[in-house]
Amino acid sequence: QVQLVESGGGLVQPGGSLRLSCTASGSIRSIYDMNWYRQAPGKQREWVARIDSARSTNYADSVKGRFTISRDNAKNTVYLQMNSLKPEDTAVYYCNAVISSTTYYRRHYWGQGTQVTVSS
Repeated sequence: QVQLVESGGGLVQPGGSLRLSCTASGSIRSIYDMNWYRQAPGKQREWVARIDSARSTNYADSVKGRFTISRDNAKNTVYLQMNSLKPEDTAVYYCNAVISSTTYYRRHYWGQGTQVTVSS
């Protein structure tokens, strides 16, 4: 069984910063791509950022230059540093990872989500 657990969400003023974390646990053999997605009220879930096992990164245009994704392979953890936050960044943020476990090969796993609210 593999689980992803996010943390670090909260309420922040416009222009502020937050750092999200997502840790994978369980019978893990390998972790490949790790992603952050978000879903705002009334909107579809959208992809935010991706980091592969070689630490190559990609970002959605809406967050490029403001958000930074990173990972600590020893801790099975991916981070999302969010700076210069805007009200339109308000959403539930979800972690996603492609993981090979002792049971499955390259399966997608999702965290439960963490709320980020940007408001004055």
